[in-house]
Amino acid sequence: MEQRAVGRSGLRVSRIGLATHTWGKETAADAAAVQLVAFVEAGGTLVDTSPAYHGGAAQRILGDLMGQIVARDELVLSGCAGLVPVPPATDPDGVPVTDSSWIPWTVDASRRTLMRQLDHTLTALGTDYLDIWSVAAWDPYTPLEEIAATVEFAVRSGRVRYAGVRGFTAWQLATLAAVAPITAAQTPYSLLARGPERDIVPAATHHGVGLIAASPLAGGILTGKYRDGVPADSRGADEATAAEITDRLDENATRVVDALVTAADGLGTSPLAVALAWIRDRPAVASMIVGARDIAQLTGILAAETLELPRAIAAALDDVSRLTVTRV
Repeated sequence: MEQRAVGRSGLRVSRIGLATHTWGKETAADAAAVQLVAFVEAGGTLVDTSPAYHGGAAQRILGDLMGQIVARDELVLSGCAGLVPVPPATDPDGVPVTDSSWIPWTVDASRRTLMRQLDHTLTALGTDYLDIWSVAAWDPYTPLEEIAATVEFAVRSGRVRYAGVRGFTAWQLATLAAVAPITAAQTPYSLLARGPERDIVPAATHHGVGLIAASPLAGGILTGKYRDGVPADSRGADEATAAEITDRLDENATRVVDALVTAADGLGTSPLAVALAWIRDRPAVASMIVGARDIAQLTGILAAETLELPRAIAAALDDVSRLTVTRV
């Protein structure tokens, strides 16, 4: 798998990254092990995790697998900090309400929380450092100087090799990158979310920051699985995530997915591979983070590595998705 530089840094990552947000829920530990081995054997290096993924279950699974089936130095580990769970709601008797499958989070990028979560992540993963460590969200209540100093301390202390941000707007990215050593910016970016081209891409390019595209398949919409309805085993059928999928199944999505299917038929591949090849080749994109529930899905994702889109098809996808340029 091709390795790319992240921005103007010396860090190189595989241009397809493995997301672990399904690990510990849809993906059991043994299935995660199969995924990780296949990913590394394909030349993949970038693996994304977070303490927010299923209460830390994804981190624990990844930590158990490192050293057993893959060596730590084969991976570029990307983690984050700055989100804390909101205390659970209670019923009139004071009993926590547990019938919801989602956990609400609030932002806290204070030095105390960032460093506490970083150290917890390192312990869970069984490693001394993260290759990329990101501030998970913009915190308007913590002074910028405190966040910048914490990022610099994490790097100086050796716990972190390179720092980044996740989910920042362009002005937030530019503001922090001006005072802290920010190397990577992870943001939703796909044929259905081209908003970053308007402002985040220019800001990242100006500051030498590499983009890591999150949700490059728009929650699975760009695979074409929702063309004929909502599959029972999909995120669109999950009460916790249904709204974020069904709200995007509009005319624009239909037009883009139809174009993907047409292109895939002509190239003898899948809409998924075409969608990933398109985002992979966008300016400033160093890698894209893609999750899979099982090895079959991961195999389809890895197939995108060898797909080269003809210019005419890439241009057609540019045109058909242009109406969604303001969506983020």
